[in-house]
Amino acid sequence: MTFPVLLERYDGQFVASLVGAPNVRAVEPTRSQAISALEAEIHQRIELGELLSLEIDTIGISNIAGKYSTDSTLREIRDNAYQIRDAETNP
Repeated sequence: MTFPVLLERYDGQFVASLVGAPNVRAVEPTRSQAISALEAEIHQRIELGELLSLEIDTIGISNIAGKYSTDSTLREIRDNAYQIRDAETNP
């Protein structure tokens, strides 16, 4: 498995943290030690639980995103609005 990791220098040490889970981190004196420690922390957490991905249904206005992308009437309305705008801003 591949995990995105953020590696930063802070106060003379290296901080490696799991992107999206800032509480999963390791602080060590060297870059390689921080990465190794974070890897060990991730392994330990996986052994204690189950790692999976969840697909969450969209709610609210997000449900209609892209729903009308092929509607030619809306394209026509949009194009007309742009023409009016352009005519008003560039007389």
